[in-house]
Amino acid sequence: MDNWKQRTEILLGSEKVERLKNAHVLVVGLGGVGAYAAEMICRAGVGKMTIVDGDTVQPSNINRQLPALSSTVGQEKALLTANRLKDINPDLELTVHSTFLKDDNIPELLDSASFDFIVDAIDTLSPKCYLITNAMQRRIKIVSSMGAGAKSDITQVRFADLWDTYHCGLSKAVRKRLQKMGVKRKLPVVFSTEQADPNAVLLTENERNKKSTCGTVSYMPAVFGCYLAEYVIKRL
Repeated sequence: MDNWKQRTEILLGSEKVERLKNAHVLVVGLGGVGAYAAEMICRAGVGKMTIVDGDTVQPSNINRQLPALSSTVGQEKALLTANRLKDINPDLELTVHSTFLKDDNIPELLDSASFDFIVDAIDTLSPKCYLITNAMQRRIKIVSSMGAGAKSDITQVRFADLWDTYHCGLSKAVRKRLQKMGVKRKLPVVFSTEQADPNAVLLTENERNKKSTCGTVSYMPAVFGCYLAEYVIKRL
């Protein structure tokens, strides 16, 4: 078990593996995108992580979300992900917050530790934008996921500055909200240039913080998560 990072060290070298071991990464949102990002960051050998999500597994999550199994429906995503990460690396220093982020508890979270990087995989507009602005105010590096729903072509997934994105409804909404908050700084994001399928967007009722839901396919959010992980790992 002591050699589990051997393949990573062959590729990156011992010095870079040591940097990853000494880094602390915060991952917020553990759904289709965030759980994959968290797992890839963990498997790369990052030694300290904080994960945040207040949601529980629903049957509709099984088609794409890493913690979602028929046996885990109703269980907390944060705890399921935590158990998985600790099983990958028992030496991982892990802090788990099984709670929804709200505007008023984001500063407390960001001030609770010294984070080297933040992965924003939140799909709700208000806490997403407050996390971004508070990270920028504290000069904590952050990368954000934009919308993976209603899309299916992985060849169109890209890194970009938020202000240069297109064909992405979430990007547009985030830009508009950040402008209202007086923020116009560069923000690295993962997005898709593919036009969203209008037939794959449905209005919803009685779903927390969501007015609509998008059709998704198994691999698309996972690809977004892997892009986020690559961005973080290479910069650490």
